[in-house]
Amino acid sequence: MFQDEARFGCINDVRRCWAPKPVRPLCQAMLTHEYTYAYAAVEVKSGELDSLILPYVNTACMQLFLDEVGARHPSDKIVMVLDGTGWHASRLLKLPQSMKLLPLPPYAPELNPVEHVWDELREKHFHNRVFDSLDALWRINSKWPCYLREQCANGQVHCGLGMDY
Repeated sequence: MFQDEARFGCINDVRRCWAPKPVRPLCQAMLTHEYTYAYAAVEVKSGELDSLILPYVNTACMQLFLDEVGARHPSDKIVMVLDGTGWHASRLLKLPQSMKLLPLPPYAPELNPVEHVWDELREKHFHNRVFDSLDALWRINSKWPCYLREQCANGQVHCGLGMDY
């Protein structure tokens, strides 16, 4: 499985969009420092996605995520491939019995298929949108795991489907 985290907040991503002539689309922009974090792991052969939405990125939240993935796959042996972020290598992490961590080389995010998941999510659901609060963002976030599971399983988000590792 490949794992990664992404930050989502009330700040929006203003992008170009199509509009008929002579309409010029107006997009609100908002700058705030309230964020929530999405943790995800994808099994590249099947496209199966496990995810959690947590309030922070730190060792404690990473531990919650690893425990949850371990509980969802109790009979599987899991090699979790992840980047070199500090909380991924913390000695405080207690791995589930059937899990091993394998770090990616430094400065190589393109090797992690979960990055494509975040690109898809930001492109389809978060650009040119303003959220009044983190609660509004949470309402959107609660819907995306099902959407992404479906997209990964159908091969519509390139999660490494069909690749032999």
